[in-house]
Amino acid sequence: MKNAQWIDISQPLTNDMAHFPGDTPYDYSLTFAKQDGGPANVGQLTASLHTGTHVDAPFHYDSAGETIDQLALDLYIGRTKIIDVSHTDNITADVLAAFDLEGVERLLLHTSLPNNPKRFPKKLPELDPGIAAYLHEKGVKLLGVDMPSVDAPDSKELATHHALHDNGIYIMENLMLDQIQPGMYELIALPLALHGADGSPVRAVVKPLKGSEYND
Repeated sequence: MKNAQWIDISQPLTNDMAHFPGDTPYDYSLTFAKQDGGPANVGQLTASLHTGTHVDAPFHYDSAGETIDQLALDLYIGRTKIIDVSHTDNITADVLAAFDLEGVERLLLHTSLPNNPKRFPKKLPELDPGIAAYLHEKGVKLLGVDMPSVDAPDSKELATHHALHDNGIYIMENLMLDQIQPGMYELIALPLALHGADGSPVRAVVKPLKGSEYND
């Protein structure tokens, strides 16, 4: 494949974007502005660490878990497979068994949820906790989804979060995959080095790999 380009699969951060109900909304503003006589524009932002496209640290759902600055960076850089599971709203191990996942360490799921950063969905496709053990058997270490969470927004148990964690699988959420062809890609989605934090927004980008299912 010649001249393959990096493709941004992260949500743009805007003041009118949706946020998890009850969480801190994203807000960017200028603290100092050149138009007011200052030497430079200087901005500030407030936001939940789970704003837009982001990764969860285990500390997010386990007080004894790793914080974002303790995670290995190579989790978020390398070969990844994108698969389309949008034909179902109940994603189980049997659904994933229809795909060749041998040797796949990073897996991104394009679900039936339409990408719309400005609207928080009322209902999400279900990720059965049983997928965790299956993905672990295949060697998956990072699971990314185009949904705000791997569990229902009103979940108290966070069963899928915990099942993935128990099987050594890390989580990335709120990807933008509606326009991405299934196949093998190179992924870069580095979290910020936020000391002691439970998560981090990421700028997630992919580049198609030669010989994948991607249609050039």
